[in-house]
Amino acid sequence: MRAGRRRAAAAALAGAVLLAGCTTGGSPDPEPPPTTAPEAEGWAEPWADRPVVDLRFDVAEDLETVAGEERVVFTPDLNTCVLVFRSWPNKPATARAGSGLTVSEVRVDGEPAEARDVPAGAPESAPAGTLLEVPLAECAEPGDEITVEIQFEVELGPDVNERVGTSTDVDAAWFATAFPLLAWERGRGWDRSPGVAVAGEMAVSEDFELASLEVVADSRYEVLGTGELVGTSDGPGGTTVHEFTAPSVRDVAVTVGELVVQSAETGGVRVHVGLDADVDEATAAEWLAQLEASMAALVELLGPFPYADLWVSVLSSQTSGIEFPGAIQFGDVDPDFRRALVTHELAHMWLYGLVGNNQGVHPWLDESFATFAQMVVHGEGSASMADLPGSRRHGVGEPIQYWEQFRRPSSAYYDTVYIAGGTTLVDARAQVGAEAFDAALQEYLRANAWSIATPDDVQEAFAELPEVLDELEEVGALP
Repeated sequence: MRAGRRRAAAAALAGAVLLAGCTTGGSPDPEPPPTTAPEAEGWAEPWADRPVVDLRFDVAEDLETVAGEERVVFTPDLNTCVLVFRSWPNKPATARAGSGLTVSEVRVDGEPAEARDVPAGAPESAPAGTLLEVPLAECAEPGDEITVEIQFEVELGPDVNERVGTSTDVDAAWFATAFPLLAWERGRGWDRSPGVAVAGEMAVSEDFELASLEVVADSRYEVLGTGELVGTSDGPGGTTVHEFTAPSVRDVAVTVGELVVQSAETGGVRVHVGLDADVDEATAAEWLAQLEASMAALVELLGPFPYADLWVSVLSSQTSGIEFPGAIQFGDVDPDFRRALVTHELAHMWLYGLVGNNQGVHPWLDESFATFAQMVVHGEGSASMADLPGSRRHGVGEPIQYWEQFRRPSSAYYDTVYIAGGTTLVDARAQVGAEAFDAALQEYLRANAWSIATPDDVQEAFAELPEVLDELEEVGALP
């Protein structure tokens, strides 16, 4: 997810363009055509022993720093002698633009604990590493409950075209994945994959219960958060405390500032759109209309929308779209690109939000499928891959670290994971028929809801459609 550029391969996708890890393209279409997908059943309940997280962000009046407090109650399903958290504002793309996260204190079960800072791909300009290890005084067994309290600070870099930043032109700041993120995968343990200099996501997180998200900000500012807005209360020194809660999310996003906010209910989902002062206020209705149209088409294709609330920020300092569970950060993009961008990011609510994946190890599981959904909803034909080098045509399943070897890593990554991956899924759907493919895709979503999926889960879901698996094997998505 990052500012992108037009690509030759993207031209075959009706003008699709990489925008911070998301694709856009095509002409405006307020009513995406319905697909042939059968109506889906609802999703299973989130897993019972998921972590419980309380977060508090105190936003400085100048919108340049955030003081954070986090409390995590974690019950591992494997033996562990250490806790691992990720500080993703310190990854290369974000840290080099001036943002960063530092941890000042850690307590485990009420006692002070050692915190080991590990670079794990962070650049020299980062204030700390992307990985934080906390050794336990005694190793934990499956089922042991561990309570961790962390104090931290987030630096918001100026005009960062990424998920953590603050504007120098208007009073607005945005910060997402901007807290120590527990890096546990059920049945697998800790993820320590390094951050890399590729424009894309590289995080992994199990769903957790967001018991409370408190955002303390100057009372003149609006706040967009994650989950349901419980209410507001007076805070110290002319601030307001905005409290949110969510039953199951794997990340948190917040936007604070002088925003124009409009809300509407779409298909039972509360949609909130906030525009900063440099975005034309009149476009709020256009964003809401496109969100409604894209959501309706995606519900037809993928099943019920996974969240009761959707918080959408439109920021003049950004040029892209970045997805989070129940929240999206958009740039103030050209209307010609808005349609596909909105659909792509909304598709991530199912493919990354509902069904998670290790974005650094298996990025195609969310980006290829989101591009596929965008193409299906808008009737975009599949792109020809004849002009792509073999290393790109057959590298869909490679981890994000693989793309650092190329002269233009982000472009190579996009060509393969987005274009080749999405195109392959569209072609496979055409081979087996939309009804059969969409039924298998919905079964994949139902079977893996609120968990972290792997390519093995795709193989299982499409086992009765070997043509699909053959196509995915051909491009290297499956072994």
